[in-house]
Amino acid sequence: MPSERSPWRAVAVPSEHGGWGLTLEPVLLGLLVAFSWSGLAIGAAAFVAFLVRTPLKLVVVDRRRHRSLPRTRLATRIAAIELAALGLLGLSALWAAGATWLVPVAVAVPLVAVELWFDIRSRGRRLIPELAGACGITAVAAAIIVADDGSWRLAIAAWMVLAARAIASIPYVRAQIVRTRRGSSPLATTILFQLAGAAVGFAAIAVDNRALAGAVAVAALATAQTIALQREHIPPVKVIGLRQMAAGFAVVAATAVGVLA
Repeated sequence: MPSERSPWRAVAVPSEHGGWGLTLEPVLLGLLVAFSWSGLAIGAAAFVAFLVRTPLKLVVVDRRRHRSLPRTRLATRIAAIELAALGLLGLSALWAAGATWLVPVAVAVPLVAVELWFDIRSRGRRLIPELAGACGITAVAAAIIVADDGSWRLAIAAWMVLAARAIASIPYVRAQIVRTRRGSSPLATTILFQLAGAAVGFAAIAVDNRALAGAVAVAALATAQTIALQREHIPPVKVIGLRQMAAGFAVVAATAVGVLA
């Protein structure tokens, strides 16, 4: 029999495997393009925010259902520690870089709030909250660039490229998972998301032409995913996840090279 997750892991470790890559991508891009110690603090804060979402969601869900379980108390302690760490990292970035980097964070807050609203109602696996959360977390790249006194145009363009990658990839992964379980899935909407992702990527060029390489990478990814949707062979879910992680890092690398070249 497979071993069950320990109570600590169940409460503290996010189960969304794709979320790790989606959180790391904007941190990595921001630091590659505009490294600073304040940016490093912002990136660390982004990871802590990703981690605290799991225990915080459990606490809120249990409170809404008027119950107090051992996991509720454990989740409360873990969430308190992580929220304290998040506050310290935020204060460190404020002390080192001022408050300008909070602007993209503030713009992203409604997107993250949409995801949390669905999460606490146990509906976080739907397409809308997944897209909202992914597009929200990509604002971290813009915050890191701005914290280093970087160009606002570059910050917005980098955010758009990573958001475009999420817009194309999340519906694709969802469609492929449905196909592995049911044998088929409506593909027209998923293909439209590939076009939308490519369009947002190329729109980033109009904001800052240094995003050209990143936009091309997103378009290539969207094209490859559209072709994969037409094939009968569907790789295992684990393979899909690994390929998505590699694709995300490829988009980050292409964007960073294009900016720094």
